[in-house]
Amino acid sequence: MAIRLGDVAPDFTAETTAGTIKFHEWLGDSWGILFSHPKDFTPVCTTELGAVAKITNEFKKRNVKVLAVSVDPLDSHKGWVNDINETQNCSVSYPIIADPDRTVANLYDMIHPNALDNMTVRSVFVIGPDKKVKLTLTYPASTGRNFDEILRVVDSLQLTAKHQVATPANWKDGEDCIIVPAVKDEEIPSKFPKGHRAVKPYLRFTPQPNK
Repeated sequence: MAIRLGDVAPDFTAETTAGTIKFHEWLGDSWGILFSHPKDFTPVCTTELGAVAKITNEFKKRNVKVLAVSVDPLDSHKGWVNDINETQNCSVSYPIIADPDRTVANLYDMIHPNALDNMTVRSVFVIGPDKKVKLTLTYPASTGRNFDEILRVVDSLQLTAKHQVATPANWKDGEDCIIVPAVKDEEIPSKFPKGHRAVKPYLRFTPQPNK
């Protein structure tokens, strides 16, 4: 069964390039990103893992732990990491799960029947400190992911988890937000002291509350 937003992310124990981890225990009170790769030593995946390695500090600033998964074994991962570091001019420091028996891939429905039966699609799961799934993305094997977009989504998720706002199309951290409809007009001055502008009764903007 496909994992839906709001579901508790399935727990698992797995061997990784950083040792054995128990997923929920490893996450602790952090946010998490679990992202899958069709296969080791493939070109798009190599660029993706390198891209994530280069923005590891951005994830750390946001209290986000990153975990990759591929269906190849651990020895293969270790050799692949050397290639990633060499070709992408980076240093991969986050764990990569070895999942040759497809345990994690099947648990998270990463192998789709319309794709090759032994390859994970490019799935992304953003998981909150409550261990619930906040976002899912699925890309075809041929399309590399935009990790700047994933960072943007994390910024939105963390903001909207604490404040009664939503983020508009193409929003970036620091830009105006939308006051959610549940907030009544008379509540706005106390909840959003920076002020607001009403374009329509249902479309009310306010400066980002935590900036």
